[in-house]
Amino acid sequence: MKFFQNKKKWNSFKMFLYVLPFIALVLVFSYYPLYGWVYAFFDYKPPKPFSIHDFVGLKWFKSLVENPIKIQQLLQVLKNTFAMSGITLATSWLPMLFAVFMNELRCVPFRKFVQTVTTLPNFISWVLVYSVAYSLFNSTGMANTLLQTLGITTEPVLFLQSSEHVWLTMWLWLTWKNLGWSAIMYIAAISGIDDEMYQAAKVDGASRMQMIWYITIPSLLPTYFVLLMLNIANFLSNGMEQYYVFQNAFNKETIQVLDLYVYNTAMGSGSYSVSVAISMLKSVVSVILLFFANGMSKLIRGESFL
Repeated sequence: MKFFQNKKKWNSFKMFLYVLPFIALVLVFSYYPLYGWVYAFFDYKPPKPFSIHDFVGLKWFKSLVENPIKIQQLLQVLKNTFAMSGITLATSWLPMLFAVFMNELRCVPFRKFVQTVTTLPNFISWVLVYSVAYSLFNSTGMANTLLQTLGITTEPVLFLQSSEHVWLTMWLWLTWKNLGWSAIMYIAAISGIDDEMYQAAKVDGASRMQMIWYITIPSLLPTYFVLLMLNIANFLSNGMEQYYVFQNAFNKETIQVLDLYVYNTAMGSGSYSVSVAISMLKSVVSVILLFFANGMSKLIRGESFL
């Protein structure tokens, strides 16, 4: 009874009840699936029951580096993963810059139009994105038709089948899809900047570019660094959908990132135990990167986000 009479404790308990469903969802969808890690230690062959399979210890982890061909394949996959994640990380400031210039648009209807148009692609599935890419860049698509009509080329250019510049094209499609959505958090942060700072800068004769450089961008840097640290923690997680729909026999070697490699290993060759072993290693490295990013945040910013 004393607990319910204590207003502060009772309010805290009510707040806990509000977040309890979300905690349950995290437990069910994020932590419960970790039970599947046991497959990496057994010689599992579906669809037979798991109980009849033999325990093999670290056999599948050792198999990842048991011969030069597998080592070379894994190194190529890691190279693709690090390259694509590195490009995304190096250009992580683009949403912040886009939000700054969006904020500078004085015509409100036009600003809302631009924000809507650039945000909508985030809700389009990668299957539809590939459909657009196929319509534009396949051998009989709009791009090749235009190039041949203008006499620039005589033969169709195999844009989607080429293994050249795959990292760059994948980054361009990802940026087109996510730029507007990623800028929303920065737009919200801009709305929280004290307007008196801009008024004082105007009185002192500051130009719009000077106000952007000395007020807006410094005010957004804390948000940027937090998101940057989280991106570092997710460095190995490129996602799979984008690369899965764009992969083909011609570009598979350069487009296959770690998540896609795990999927192809499981579904293509049926090596579920091997794919789980790779996924486990990825998760362990991601946790290490998370703590590294948290330590860097504490060292640089003086505060951590964990």
